[in-house]
Amino acid sequence: MTSFDFATLRSGRTVATSSSPLHTDKGLMQPDDGERGRLAERTERAVLVGVETPASREDVPLEDSLEELQGLAASAGARVIGVFSQNSGRVHTATLVGSGKVTEIRAFADEHGPDLVIFDNDLTPAQQRNLESALNLRVVDRTQLILDIFAQRAQSREGKLQVELAQLEYLLPRLTRLWSHLSRLAGGIGTRGPGESQLEVDRRRIRERIGRLKRRLKGVAKTRGLQRKERESVPYPTVALVGYTNSGKSTLMNRLTRAGVLVEDKLFATLDPRTRALRLPNGETVMLVDTVGFINKIPHTLMDAFKATLEEIHQADLLLCVMDPTSPLAERQFAIVESVLDDIGAAETPRLIVPNKIDVAECLPIYPPKGHEGLSPISARTGAGIEDLLETIGTVLDRGKQQIRLTLRPSETVIIPFLKARGRVLTEEYDEDEVRITALVTAKVSGQLGKLVAAGKAES
Repeated sequence: MTSFDFATLRSGRTVATSSSPLHTDKGLMQPDDGERGRLAERTERAVLVGVETPASREDVPLEDSLEELQGLAASAGARVIGVFSQNSGRVHTATLVGSGKVTEIRAFADEHGPDLVIFDNDLTPAQQRNLESALNLRVVDRTQLILDIFAQRAQSREGKLQVELAQLEYLLPRLTRLWSHLSRLAGGIGTRGPGESQLEVDRRRIRERIGRLKRRLKGVAKTRGLQRKERESVPYPTVALVGYTNSGKSTLMNRLTRAGVLVEDKLFATLDPRTRALRLPNGETVMLVDTVGFINKIPHTLMDAFKATLEEIHQADLLLCVMDPTSPLAERQFAIVESVLDDIGAAETPRLIVPNKIDVAECLPIYPPKGHEGLSPISARTGAGIEDLLETIGTVLDRGKQQIRLTLRPSETVIIPFLKARGRVLTEEYDEDEVRITALVTAKVSGQLGKLVAAGKAES
């Protein structure tokens, strides 16, 4: 049984494997017996191709990007049988790779019979058509592969709408042949323009579907806004888990809240966000949100389609940036997460760096960078460092609060449960005529308490 040797990719030589386990940065993934049977029925055989151009050389190294691409292929259900790479001084407009490399890939395909070729780079519609014609195989680029994974993983109604929108916007400029599943017309006057070809009909129908999806997602965004207002009326702070895909966010979510979130050694195992209540050691309750992982070369179509979901990150009071220090690209992955947070308008949100997997990490990063709230190393798998993390979350959230002192008459003590639920009581003293309380609360809760106290006095 052999596995990939990514060290040889710099030379552009072909690397092939006959093994069924798939190699990721976590090692070889061995499916269980039941999964082997399912994979045998549906697994496609794929060839990976990566091109390093002058514009991409300051990005993730080619061999590391291809290794990540293999993890994506595994998540989509493919078995990689070969890898090709090319260091090119220029972009070949027609096929991205040079003609010699196209011939080499075609010869390998004729011998080994793969089902598709996956490019690590984004392809233009023309390049995709030319490559499919030259290779006589289905050609998929990185964006299309990620969209396929998202289509498999979306569970909620919103997630499915978002993925379909992203897929259709990707598909629209690539419609160059008849699509039988879009060929049915409603019939009647006005359904077809004069001289309109089937391709034009399909394009029109996709644009109409895109328009309907965008309108439905606006409704979803409106609903989310209403739900957010409801949460703000019961103002528990929101803490969002963010980070590179497969960094351990879902494992941490389960460790903290027993949420039962799916945990797999696959990229994008979590797609739909989950929210659970979390009680901190200081007695405060926060809402913890698990979000989709970020990745290098994240498709812009996905960023646009998932705007409603990403707003959950934008509105959070604190971000826990979970990172994997065992990855050789940890620093680069952290930079990608920072860049995405900046793109979605969350650059000013307080962030706490959470290096995960300290039970296996040889060393920890020198983070946090300037502007972050601190560093709290943990192992989501073993629970090491979790108590310190919870204490740190409470400390960071307390920085934005104010201390108040209330003197309440016996008739006003109904306010105390509200105060304990919304803030943190520091001292509580009782005598015959009054109750004196000192507490830490947010500015919003302070305003609400003032109204409650005033209303109680008015009634009395």
